[in-house]
Amino acid sequence: MPFTGVSAFPLTPFVDDRVDENAYAAFIRRIAGSEVNSITALGSTGSYAYLSRAERALVSRVAVENSGTTPVFVGIGSTRTRHVIEHAADAADAGAEGLLLAPVSYQPLSDEEVYGLFRDVASSTDLPIMVYDNPRTTGYAFTPAMYARVAELRGVSSIKIPGVPADPAAARAHVDRIRAVVPETVSICVSGDAFATAGKAAGCDGWYSVLAGTLPDPALRAWETGDDARLRPLWDLFADAGGGLRVMAAIAEHLGWVESNCLPRPLVGLTENQRALLAQILPAIA
Repeated sequence: MPFTGVSAFPLTPFVDDRVDENAYAAFIRRIAGSEVNSITALGSTGSYAYLSRAERALVSRVAVENSGTTPVFVGIGSTRTRHVIEHAADAADAGAEGLLLAPVSYQPLSDEEVYGLFRDVASSTDLPIMVYDNPRTTGYAFTPAMYARVAELRGVSSIKIPGVPADPAAARAHVDRIRAVVPETVSICVSGDAFATAGKAAGCDGWYSVLAGTLPDPALRAWETGDDARLRPLWDLFADAGGGLRVMAAIAEHLGWVESNCLPRPLVGLTENQRALLAQILPAIA
C-alpha cells in the first residue's frame, strides 16, 4: 500500500477520561466519506502515547471497522521495543494496512539504538512501516544518513519528515537530499501542517495531516491547489497552542462532535481567548 497523498490523522476523543468509542467511530466515518488517501489512527493527534495497550487495540479496531475502503495505518510507538512489537501485532489483528513508528524514548537514543528499533520491528511484522521523524517530541532527529539506513530495512515504505525550510530552493534541496539516499519505493511525506504546501512544492509525495483528521475538505483543497492562504491563521493558532492537538479538540467540541474536555488527562484544551479566536477563524476555512 503506497503511502502517498493526504493521510488524515484524527483525534482520539475521550469522555470521563476513557476513549469515546462512539464519537471516534463517527470521526472515522466522516473522514472516510471524504477523498483522503488514507487514515492514520494513533498518531500524535491521536494521543497514542497516553493510551494503554487495550485502548490502542480498541482504537485500531474501531478505525478499521468504520473506514470503509479507505486504508488505515496505525501508530505503534512506545518506549520499549517489546511493547512496540505488541502494538504492531494488535494493529495487524485489527486489519490495519500499515504502521507508523516514531523512536519514542525517555532516555536519549543513539543512532544504533534507533536503527535497532526499526530493525527489530520490521522483522516482526509483514505490514509496511512509516518512519515518523518527530524530534520535538522524541528528542531524536534523523539525518539523511539515518533515513538511508532505516529505509533499507524490509517493509519500510515511507518517511514522515517534520517540515521543510521556508525558502523554496532550500526546501527542494532538502527533499532532494533525502530522495537521493532512499529507495525509489520509499515515499517522502511532509508533516507539520504549516509546511504542507511548501512540502508539496518541494517534491514531497504526500501530507500527513492533522487538519484532515478533523476537517478533511479544506486540507484536501490546500493540497490539491498548493494554496493554504486561508489556513494560515489556523497554523498561527497551532503555533500559539503548542501544536494542532488542542486546536483539533477545540474544533470537535465547537462543532458538537465530542464532549467538552475530550483530551486524555493531564492534557487540557485551548484557553478561552484561543477558543474565541478559533470561532472567528473557522467560518473562513470550512
